[in-house]
Amino acid sequence: MTQATIRPLTGRTRANWIRLRTMIVLRWVAIAGQLIAINVAQLIYGIQLELGLCYLAVGASVIANLVATFIFPENKRLSEFENLWMITFDLLQIAFLLFLTGGLNNPFALLLLGPVTISATALSLRSTLVLCTTAIVLVTLLSMFHLPLTTLDGDILRIPRLFIFGQWTALVIAIVFTSAYSRRVTTEVHSMGDALAATQMALAREQKLTDLGGVVAAAAHELGTPLATIKLTSTELLNDLKDTPELAEDAALIRDQADRCRDILRNMGRAGKDDLHMHHAPLEAVVLESAEPHMDRGKKVILTQLPEDRQRRNQPTIPRQPEIIHGLRNLIQNAVDFAGSTVWVETNWSETSISIRIMDDGTGFPAQILGRIGDPFMRDRSRSRVSSARPEYEGMGLGLFIAKTLLERSGATLRFANGGDRTSEATKKGAVVEVFWPRAKLETAPQSEAEPMGLNQKITP
Repeated sequence: MTQATIRPLTGRTRANWIRLRTMIVLRWVAIAGQLIAINVAQLIYGIQLELGLCYLAVGASVIANLVATFIFPENKRLSEFENLWMITFDLLQIAFLLFLTGGLNNPFALLLLGPVTISATALSLRSTLVLCTTAIVLVTLLSMFHLPLTTLDGDILRIPRLFIFGQWTALVIAIVFTSAYSRRVTTEVHSMGDALAATQMALAREQKLTDLGGVVAAAAHELGTPLATIKLTSTELLNDLKDTPELAEDAALIRDQADRCRDILRNMGRAGKDDLHMHHAPLEAVVLESAEPHMDRGKKVILTQLPEDRQRRNQPTIPRQPEIIHGLRNLIQNAVDFAGSTVWVETNWSETSISIRIMDDGTGFPAQILGRIGDPFMRDRSRSRVSSARPEYEGMGLGLFIAKTLLERSGATLRFANGGDRTSEATKKGAVVEVFWPRAKLETAPQSEAEPMGLNQKITP
């Protein structure tokens, strides 16, 4: 599975996840609140209301809930269209109640924001725009047309026209701002959830590959002895059966097939060599393992250690964690994809820190997204540039997000920059990614100081 196959889920898709039971429960809560407000206003405060019409509006919601409860199963998931109609019905029902109870003179006019907020968090952008437009039209009509609130003495309760205009303005602004804010936050939360799920899948895949390599290497090791015995026996039989060509041919076939099995297992062992000692490796070996899949992709990948005069001296030994290998591999892949011809991977360490710098000779990161690198599902890269460099890549930033997340889980800090910000070498003007670890947090104790690792597990038939 590659990052290119992972797509963020759209609002339309998520709208189909909402259960009908959830909407029914919310509506029952609204119905209870409406009945309490109507009766308190009538019985306690003596406000004269059109009770018949008010109860008719509330009764419409009760009937709709009962029909939905008895006709549809409890686990029914509403479609985008069904969700839109349910929320629109609730919006119209609240607006009708406000028309009967003073319009914008009624402080409960604020409840019009409820359906709009639900739409912004649960439905697609198009449905949200429809609900917002409907709500603004209803607020405008309620500011002009409504039944007055009348007391037992015949006094009409109303606020000044200036306040009505202020109420209308505040509600319109609240509808627009609340919808935009809710949708923005919800979209970011969903995008982060999708990206974290992709990160977990990438890490699980890398872990499976690592485990599979260990199994393959162990199998190759354990099967080596019986295959050697088969070859030795078949060779001796071949010498003894020289006078019987038919049987000698069978013995030769057994020997050749044993050689073939040996070669297959040797190749598998090279691909999956992993034993207890390989759970940790020198920094150079881990970087090489991360870069190896991208060494033969038409771009030159240069691995260096700084400073060069202490090559392999005091080199740290670090865990061969899937998080580190997959994260570095994603960063190197990104550099190779967008490099002109060369990628540099420089490793450096001191007594207190370990750092890896990945540079390329491409055009670098676009300045407008440099501060946002590491956020998932970005689409600010030029599509023409992306399609020419990586036809399968849509510029969502998911690969860099996965790399950043996995490396930060190992204790690393990442910095993204362009070559002009980090080096004066004319050839290194592309993107620069620097990964930094505190050495004490990442380095494994030398084997002479570490506890015995024990024997590898033997495979038993």
